[in-house]
Amino acid sequence: MRTCVTHKRLYQDYDAAVSALIEARTRFDYAPNQGPVTVYKCEECGFYHLTSQGKMNETLEEYLVTGKIKLQKEADRWLNKLKKK
Repeated sequence: MRTCVTHKRLYQDYDAAVSALIEARTRFDYAPNQGPVTVYKCEECGFYHLTSQGKMNETLEEYLVTGKIKLQKEADRWLNKLKKK
């Protein structure tokens, strides 16, 4: 398994990293101005990583503004409730 000197999780390409960014924002409840907001290509390993620094990723911003993140959180909450039955 490949690793990076940054010890961050590796994503093969930009799209995979953006998908992981959206999933992270959906799965976890970050405080305001906390958590990953964008992705970048690492100069050390050549793969992509998530970061909490910089301008918010356009896709993430769109999902937050349109409420898609909130809807997915609610769907996940119901799925987890149903799994427990």
